[in-house]
Amino acid sequence: MENIKLYIEYTARIIEVGGVLTILVGTILALGKFLLSTQKGKQRSYKLLRQELGKGILLGLEILVAADIIATVVTEPTMDKVLTLGVIVLIRTFLSMSIELEIEGKFPWQRQASENKLDKNA
Repeated sequence: MENIKLYIEYTARIIEVGGVLTILVGTILALGKFLLSTQKGKQRSYKLLRQELGKGILLGLEILVAADIIATVVTEPTMDKVLTLGVIVLIRTFLSMSIELEIEGKFPWQRQASENKLDKNA
């Protein structure tokens, strides 16, 4: 049983590293696209930088939340640890929703409603 807990802890840590790397790679790619677009003289390059950067951060945050959830499997369920995890997940979820709003211009549940309206009108 201890071996399984150890493997789950390692898995959670590997996923956390993956989340951080996702944010890092997303940032590098966004900056690269930004530099290329400014050299070509495109006017919307700053807006595109924010969108691309937001996508990388959003994906990385979702991966980090998954790692947090996996890590809870092996921890002792004390009230302090549960509250700490809850606050971390709430903060990351709020950040994800804020970034989604910044990128798309609407909340995730509004996007689904607008897609359904488009399907009905087609």
